[in-house]
Amino acid sequence: MANITLYELPGCPYCAKVIDKLDELGLEYDSIEVPSAHSERDEVEEVSGQTGVPVIVDEEHGIEGMPESDDIVEYLDETYGAEA
Repeated sequence: MANITLYELPGCPYCAKVIDKLDELGLEYDSIEVPSAHSERDEVEEVSGQTGVPVIVDEEHGIEGMPESDDIVEYLDETYGAEA
């Protein structure tokens, strides 16, 4: 099991941006596909406090539900990128 979990919705461009960064950095991650209806996204809301995706959890670094694709990409670069 990977340390990183990504909550995503297929076809979501913001999720694709995070997936591209995860792939670029060669990181293993578990993917959890959320329902398309925000009202049914209980699991991601429990983790992050909101129903939007993408959201990542990085157990190794104490990240328990980071939303917003730009923030996630920046975090991944800083934590796992070449300069990390």
